[in-house]
Amino acid sequence: MSETIHTKVLIIGGGPGGYVAAIRCGQLGLETTLVESHKLGGTCLNVGCIPSKAVIHSAGYFETMARAASDKGLHGIKLASPPTLDMAALVAWKETVVKKLNTGVAALLKRAKVRVVQGWAVFSDAKTCKVGDTTITAEHVILATGSLPVALPFLPFGDKVISSTEALELEELPKKLVVVGAGYIGLELGIALRKLGSDVTIVEALDRILPLYDAELVAPVAKWLKTNGVTVHLSAKAKGADKGGLVVEMADGKTETFPADRILVTVGRKPNTEGWGRETMALDMDSETGGRFVKVDDQCRTSMKNVWAVGDLVGEPMLEHKAATQGEMVAEIIAGHKRRFAPASIPAVCFTEPEIVSAGLLPAEAAAKGIETITAVFPFAANGRSLSMDSGEGFVRVVAAKSDHRLLGIQAVGAHVAELSGEFSHALEMGALLEDVAGTIHVHPTLSEAYHEAALRALGHAIHI
Repeated sequence: MSETIHTKVLIIGGGPGGYVAAIRCGQLGLETTLVESHKLGGTCLNVGCIPSKAVIHSAGYFETMARAASDKGLHGIKLASPPTLDMAALVAWKETVVKKLNTGVAALLKRAKVRVVQGWAVFSDAKTCKVGDTTITAEHVILATGSLPVALPFLPFGDKVISSTEALELEELPKKLVVVGAGYIGLELGIALRKLGSDVTIVEALDRILPLYDAELVAPVAKWLKTNGVTVHLSAKAKGADKGGLVVEMADGKTETFPADRILVTVGRKPNTEGWGRETMALDMDSETGGRFVKVDDQCRTSMKNVWAVGDLVGEPMLEHKAATQGEMVAEIIAGHKRRFAPASIPAVCFTEPEIVSAGLLPAEAAAKGIETITAVFPFAANGRSLSMDSGEGFVRVVAAKSDHRLLGIQAVGAHVAELSGEFSHALEMGALLEDVAGTIHVHPTLSEAYHEAALRALGHAIHI
């Protein structure tokens, strides 16, 4: 039976950008309809951030128990036998976390009086779409369609060749895993599966891993990979798969085949721009990115009046917290508030071993802008909390303008440093100086003391180094 819905705000996509926009619209009294073709929460909640961190967490437990079962034991703790892995049970537990959050998002939308329509939306014009037999018209449209894994034409996804989505559904641990791509997704999953017992090989076309970060930040991760038997081939190009595994052109031009039960392709993600009628909506694409992303201004307005776009659809970085912030902002602008998207930084975290967090400018980025800087590093080897957790690897680094000591960037690599990202981002957003950080009492014993000491060191008077 056909139905027509008229709504103030129509949101396409129930991921972080879409559902946050919908909840905020509801809070502001705007009649809102949200269309989602799969599960609420989008990539992040269902097949990305949340399930991957659940698997990474479990892998850490497994590795710790394996160390305790070794001849040396772990800090005086010994297990009589090594742990065993039930991969299907691990995946099932991961799904309970996802389901709990799915249910929570649905409840929040219901509380905000958001109408949720299940299905695939196809637009016939900028303000009208069909979802099955339902026609929806709106005054405002927010596009939050997210992104998809990039597939290589010579390595199409299938039973043996998988994306990160399928990697998080594996109910049997691959004995031999080859990862194509040494970005954050490939390394996060590759490291987790190595901890669980897979023999992992990483193939990267560039001459370094994690190219978004500088060599100093990446060094502890590279050390972990080497120490834990993960083979990394740089300047190596995947060429295809055969029955034996992955065919690779090595840096010297020779061809080798790496045996693999599974080949995990993690060469990036692309905005989901096709199949929902973008071409009928008169939307300009961003020429500066080769037309990959929908073009928006600093309020996430597209070229069509009252059509907005947020999240992965509008450009890098493709991160949940960027999408959610943009979604909330657009809802408030529609309600009449004055907002624009101009963050001092969009912090990024790589959940490798150890973790990396970066907010603001790297030293080389500041130099490229012609800014004379003060840079200082404080190692976790001199941090009591880090050593008490058997994780003295890594450091905190501050980058500040030499002229006025204003912080421009803050980075860290080490165990659990993701939890420092909020403090880093907050300092940059508030325009903090080195003196502000140095003058703020940081709790002992915590990892945040390393940040305090890095600021002190930049000012020339670190205490504990």
